[in-house]
Amino acid sequence: MSIDLGTYTIKNEKSKSFTKSGTVQFGKKFSDKKKEIFYRELGMLLKSGVDFKRSLEILSNQTKNKIERDLILQIKDKVTSGKSIYEAMMTSGQFSPYEYYSVQIGEETRKLEEVLGELQKYFNRKIQMRRQVISVLTYPCIVLVVTFLVLYFMLNKVVPMFSSVFRQFGSELPKSTQYIIKISTNSGFIFTVFGLVVIGMIACHYYLRKRDTYRKITSAIVLKVPYFGDLIRKIYISRFCQSMNLLITSKTTLLSSLSLTSKMIGFFPIELSIQKIKEDITRGASLSESLGKHSVYENKMVSMIEVAEQVNQLDTMFERLSEQYNEDISHQTKMIGVVLEPMIIIVIGLVVGVIMISMYAPMFDLSKILTN
Repeated sequence: MSIDLGTYTIKNEKSKSFTKSGTVQFGKKFSDKKKEIFYRELGMLLKSGVDFKRSLEILSNQTKNKIERDLILQIKDKVTSGKSIYEAMMTSGQFSPYEYYSVQIGEETRKLEEVLGELQKYFNRKIQMRRQVISVLTYPCIVLVVTFLVLYFMLNKVVPMFSSVFRQFGSELPKSTQYIIKISTNSGFIFTVFGLVVIGMIACHYYLRKRDTYRKITSAIVLKVPYFGDLIRKIYISRFCQSMNLLITSKTTLLSSLSLTSKMIGFFPIELSIQKIKEDITRGASLSESLGKHSVYENKMVSMIEVAEQVNQLDTMFERLSEQYNEDISHQTKMIGVVLEPMIIIVIGLVVGVIMISMYAPMFDLSKILTN
């Protein structure tokens, strides 16, 4: 077995920076692929009867990168000094709340191997989904970039050539042609403003992304986007079901499972709903009844959870729901390309068509004048 935990950039003249406690802080995060390998091989070692410290030593000896080895040994040293595994992972800064809270549950329930297996499956599904999205969006993105470049070329090179010809004849131009020429004249300013707006939006997003008000507004907008809003909602509901299945299977109480899931999800509508769901359950309401009060959850999901509560099979139902949502997500992701490609072709045809018609229409009028 081998493991490659990636290359890290360290902020210091010697490529390392230390906290007050002496912990090495790594500037670059694990990629999902490397995490998937890490959890798979660590889980295999633990299942083979190797203890956790020895497993990390084996993994550290197998990597040739010093920084990667330091990270693994850092976790091992913290565990040796008395900290729990999840605390060592959390202080390293390389793992998400979903990961180290899952490991915490595995430690407390003595099911760490199973948790590592679930984390490996989680990242495997995440990688497959990303690959599907990339493969589907690659063609539309290339087409959009080419269209943008063609549009820029036409407005800056082609349209000025036509406008100089029109000025020589001095005849009145159609309104559409006048508008295209005005756009061409100010194209540099328009493209500059457009670029600044895009950069400004990205900067604002990174500055405001952790504020609840901003998260509430943006998530509400995203969920209302046709097709994509439904897909994004299913992605987070699938993650919700995966988390609940993992926690309930580990014999964690329902309220504790909801609390930990809220920390793992990272999607504001679900986080907000979980707070209210916990309050309802504390007052005696059922989980399905509480879920039904929030529009982010589908009626089908609520109905199936209601049945699962009646037969005391919540963990099994969450597992089935997770699998079902993953299948739906996979199908909808593939359909993105089917939906986007014709839409892009239509938009491109309209834009190019309007410009060309606006430029050639006066030419036809001039040819009629010259023939007469």
